Amino acid sequence: MSTAAPPTDRTRPDQIDLTASSPRWGEKAIVGWLFLCAAFSVLVTVGIVFALVEPTLEFFSRVSLGEFFSFDEWAPTFQPPAFGVGRIVAGTLNVTFYALLIALPAGLGAAIYLSEYASPRAKRILKPVLEVLEGVPTVAYGFFALTFITPIIRELWPTFLPGALGDPPGIFSAASAGLVMGIMIIPTVASVSQDAMSAVPASLREAAYGIGSTRMQVATKVVVPAALSGIVASFILGISRAVGETMIVLIAAGATPNLTLLPNESVLTMTAFIAQASTGDIATGTITYYTVFAVGSLLFVSTLVLNMISIALVRRYREAYE
Repeated sequence: MSTAAPPTDRTRPDQIDLTASSPRWGEKAIVGWLFLCAAFSVLVTVGIVFALVEPTLEFFSRVSLGEFFSFDEWAPTFQPPAFGVGRIVAGTLNVTFYALLIALPAGLGAAIYLSEYASPRAKRILKPVLEVLEGVPTVAYGFFALTFITPIIRELWPTFLPGALGDPPGIFSAASAGLVMGIMIIPTVASVSQDAMSAVPASLREAAYGIGSTRMQVATKVVVPAALSGIVASFILGISRAVGETMIVLIAAGATPNLTLLPNESVLTMTAFIAQASTGDIATGTITYYTVFAVGSLLFVSTLVLNMISIALVRRYREAYE
């Protein structure tokens, strides 16, 4: 004798049937589209790697690693050629250093103000302004550095730095490019940091205010430590953008591979060399042609290492809240 199954009590949560009566094709289409977007980004990265590997290996079949990773002369287009990439790496670090001196404190300060001090009206005004600055073409920043910032630096140099760092900068300098690059990175650092601070639970702020903390103490000793993983990610993102920036350094930093960290010197960065050498005047198969790919691979690996450091730091300082 068969026993009928008891009827489902839909008032009990453990007996509610959550299975969709029909397939949700719209939801499946969205999931499929998101998967394609993720797969496309991975395929693009793999494609970049394949495009760089073969020419880079051809380059190192002609030039030794010791010669390439040295601080000797950098002159791949001259005869005889020289491939001391340390000089253009130093130029990249030079400009990046002065950019970060501007971008990191200013970006973090802007994020703290937007998150903890700004009124809703101020946020509605300042946030779009930052986003507009982030969307300005970098070539515009480059001409701004060359035609506006450089004359100001040359005029103020004898007054504020009389002989301390040498003669005033010329038309091209790391100071001009680094200053404007720092201005360009501020919105990136500020936006990502402010988003991280906004994600901090309000209960932490209320608890700090409840024991008598000032707004500055809450911002610097509660909110910033709680959002440290996002702030670190914004810093690494800013560094990556500075290392990979092309147009500003191409226009304002110059093309002299000086081995220096002084701001008043003209320098050549890795991205500027790639842009200069990839104009179509170099014959395919020459050593100079393969040099472009070798420097591009070095830049790619440097950015990859920065991203890996960012992921490690984010995991190290991530805070989980319920």
